[in-house]
Amino acid sequence: MIKYIVDWYKEKFADPHVVTLTLFILIAFALLYYVGNLLMPVIVAVALAFLLESPVQRFANFGLSRNKAVVIVMLLFTGIGLLTILGLLPVLWQQTSNLISEVPQMLVQGNTYLLTLPEKYPDLVKVEQIDTVISSVQDKLLVWGQIVLEASLNSISDLVALLIYLILVPLMVFFFLKDKVDMLQNATRFLPKERRLTTQVATEMHQQIHNYIRGKVIEILIIGVASTLAFVLLDLRYSVLLGALVGLSVLVPYVGATVVTIPVCLVGLFQWGISPEFGYLMLAYGIIQIIDGNILVPLLFSEAVNLHPVAIIIAVILFGGLWGFWGVFFAIPLATLVKAIINAWPTSEDKEATLSEA
Repeated sequence: MIKYIVDWYKEKFADPHVVTLTLFILIAFALLYYVGNLLMPVIVAVALAFLLESPVQRFANFGLSRNKAVVIVMLLFTGIGLLTILGLLPVLWQQTSNLISEVPQMLVQGNTYLLTLPEKYPDLVKVEQIDTVISSVQDKLLVWGQIVLEASLNSISDLVALLIYLILVPLMVFFFLKDKVDMLQNATRFLPKERRLTTQVATEMHQQIHNYIRGKVIEILIIGVASTLAFVLLDLRYSVLLGALVGLSVLVPYVGATVVTIPVCLVGLFQWGISPEFGYLMLAYGIIQIIDGNILVPLLFSEAVNLHPVAIIIAVILFGGLWGFWGVFFAIPLATLVKAIINAWPTSEDKEATLSEA
């Protein structure tokens, strides 16, 4: 057994390029695992720099210097971001507060409706079953209430962290864009010369991550705006809040759309009941989901992601469990990185082909 392990080690790690790639992976994973929360503003800034690199290049193609192009892009990005925050956040806050204040009334309506079911369907529904459901829902609400209370007590620290993000992240994005070439040259000075596989993986991932982040932002904007407009036209309550939730749900493939369907259905049911208006809401919501899954996703990510659905779900669970929201957001790029490493890793057939050519 020991001899087999030793032989395997000698076979796989005889190539210094493999050793370099392995050390790079281990160091990167250790940094993300142990100090990932501290480095998250840096990671977010790098992701935004990836996203803004394309418009910087386009302005540079018009004859502007890179520094001027970076300044123009950062001014546009900051202005649009401030307008979005100042215009959208107050509405979201107001609708969230209104929804929370109406939850007790919704619960009363829901209990009243459930208590009528044994009378309407005595052969299918029993009073004891309804009582069990109501008590279970009440217990869950108590747990959620405690979570909301704890979150509100921690809101001050969260607000401070948000302010740090709003100040530090744009600054880092500016310097990442402005000094990109110098930073990359300085970073390569500390890398070993035997880094062919590492360069291969980095080159493959550079374009894929850029395409993914850009496509995901476009998808969130399109689905969020389309959902909000549809909800407003249907006169659905909390239309902006629900539209934003539907837009953000695309961050989690397959699962997000399923989860966000629950609040959309519940709000529609409490507002209209089982009626034609509720049917129109579900029809519009279904059309948006069909357009997202069958048109937007293939159009935006056809060249960026080529992963099996099971691999995507596992990546969302794994990286989301490790790093929360940002782990979910970067789950697909990280899964693509794992795939690129596996594809670049030399196999026995590759070594035999190299020896035969030599």
